[in-house]
Amino acid sequence: MSQSFDIAVIGATGTVGETLVQILEERDFPVGNLHLLASSESAGHSVPFRGKNVRVREVDEFDFSKVQLVFFAAGPAVTLSFASRATAAGCSLIDLSGALPANQAPQVVPEANAQVLAGLKKPFQVSSPSPSATTLAVVLAPLLGLLDLQRVNVTASLAVSAQGREAVTELARQTAELLNVRPLEPTFFDRQMAFNLLAQVGKPDENGHTLLEKRLVRELRQVMALPLLKISVTCIQAPVFFGDSFNLTLQSASAVDLVKINAALEDAPGVELVEAGDYPTAVGDAVGQDVVYVGRVRAGIDDPSELNLWLTSDNVRKGAALNAVQVAELLIKDLL
Repeated sequence: MSQSFDIAVIGATGTVGETLVQILEERDFPVGNLHLLASSESAGHSVPFRGKNVRVREVDEFDFSKVQLVFFAAGPAVTLSFASRATAAGCSLIDLSGALPANQAPQVVPEANAQVLAGLKKPFQVSSPSPSATTLAVVLAPLLGLLDLQRVNVTASLAVSAQGREAVTELARQTAELLNVRPLEPTFFDRQMAFNLLAQVGKPDENGHTLLEKRLVRELRQVMALPLLKISVTCIQAPVFFGDSFNLTLQSASAVDLVKINAALEDAPGVELVEAGDYPTAVGDAVGQDVVYVGRVRAGIDDPSELNLWLTSDNVRKGAALNAVQVAELLIKDLL
C-alpha cells in the first residue's frame, strides 16, 4: 500500500499501548508519522518503533488535526476527555477502554462482525472490546450457525495484566517475597495474589457483579448481535502475568454435532484448535501469539445439547492490541 497514515497512540507507555506500537511495526502498518501520547507523568519516555526511539508527549497539548487515526489505549476517563476533541478535528478513533456508547462507537471484532464498519461515516468512531469479549467472540462466531444458542456460561480466569502494569509489578513482588520467606504486604491487591485465586476482579455492585463482568456481557451481546442472549459470567483473578483462560459452556436447544463443531473451529480465522486429548495453556501456548487456542471440546456429561470448551489467549496482544490494529487495517483498506 503506497498511501500512509499519520497515527497517534494514547496510553503509549502502558502494556497495551506498547504492544500496539509493536504490532503496528510487525504488521507493516502504513504509518506515516507516529505520535505517542500519555499523561504528564509518562511524557518524556521513549518507545521503540522501526529502529528509532519515539518520544512520548503529553496528550493535553496534542493537536489532533495532525493525524487521521488515533488509538485510545488508556483508561475510560482519558477517552471521555479527548474523544470529542479528536473527532472535532476530523480524526477517526479506535477506543479500547469501553467508555463510548455502542451507538456512537460500535464494538468490532473483525473475525465476528467486520460488516458493522460498512455503515459508519467519517470521522469513524469504533470500539475494540475488552480482551475477554474479543476472545469469546472469535470462538463463538464460527459456531452460531451450528447451534440454536440458548445460554452462554463463562468462567474467566484473568491475568493480572488486565489491571495494568502496577498489577504485574505487584504479583512479581509478592512472588519474590513469598519465595524468600519474607512478610507479605499486599498493596495493589487487597490480599495475597501470588499462588492464590481471587474470586472477583474489581469491586462488585449491589447485586454482586463487577464492572468487568457487566462489560463483558454487554460487549459480547453487541458483537454477536444477540441483544437478548442469556450470559452468565464470573471473572476471577489468577496469579498469571499474561494470558487469560476461559471455561466456556454453551447451551443449545438441540444436540450438538461435535464433528461439525470441530470442523468449524478448525477452519475459523483467529482460532487454533488443539487436538483431542491435549489442551492449551496461557503460558505454554497463548502468550505472544495472535490466535485464540481452543481445547477440551466436548458435550455435557448428561446433556447432549451442552457444549463445553476451554479457551486461552494473550489478553494484551490478541485480546486488545491486535484486535484494535486489525480494525484499523479494515478502516484504511475500505474506508479512510
